[in-house]
Amino acid sequence: MHGLNQAAGKQLASWKQLESNPTKPTITTMGRVIFYEDRNFMGRSWECSGDCADLHSYMSRCHSCRVESGCWMVYDRTNYMGNQYFMRRGEYADYMNMWGWGNNCIRSCRMIPMYRGSYRMRIYERDNFMGQMNEVMDDCDSFMDRYHWSNGCMSCHVMDGHWLMYEHPHYRGRMWYFRPGEYRNFRDYGGMRFMSMRRIMDSWY
Repeated sequence: MHGLNQAAGKQLASWKQLESNPTKPTITTMGRVIFYEDRNFMGRSWECSGDCADLHSYMSRCHSCRVESGCWMVYDRTNYMGNQYFMRRGEYADYMNMWGWGNNCIRSCRMIPMYRGSYRMRIYERDNFMGQMNEVMDDCDSFMDRYHWSNGCMSCHVMDGHWLMYEHPHYRGRMWYFRPGEYRNFRDYGGMRFMSMRRIMDSWY
């Protein structure tokens, strides 16, 4: 009996050690966004709490939205394609004018998990992980200034964390969301050459 209690005590201690380990990454997948047919939160609405590849399955159009919790990427084409935009908690009463989307409206959305842990990405100056490589663990407001890459980043391997990359220095222009994985080229992104990048931090939620 004493042996059983001792074993249970060791197991509990190991659990506590795991819970208090500051290097252990944690991922939270909770979010809520409400989409509206018309501007200024008018018309029919639809509430979403996860990824949706085609909003037209639920509503014919979307001209405004309200993010209740979490961080999201929204896209002007189905299946997470086309122009994309990052949204955090707040109200977007007329996002089409705000983002310069013209007549394009949100067609799909993806929730970004809240991540607590280390951030690590390898960026390359050429397609297919060729050319000079740099390993990045923090924000970079200009690949040109830091690495002297006049053409920006052409491929990358995200090892840890969730990131946003931008077509211009200082986090300007069109943006794209990158989660862990290998990206040999950016042809699906219109052949973009990214010039700056930043981490999606848990403090943004």
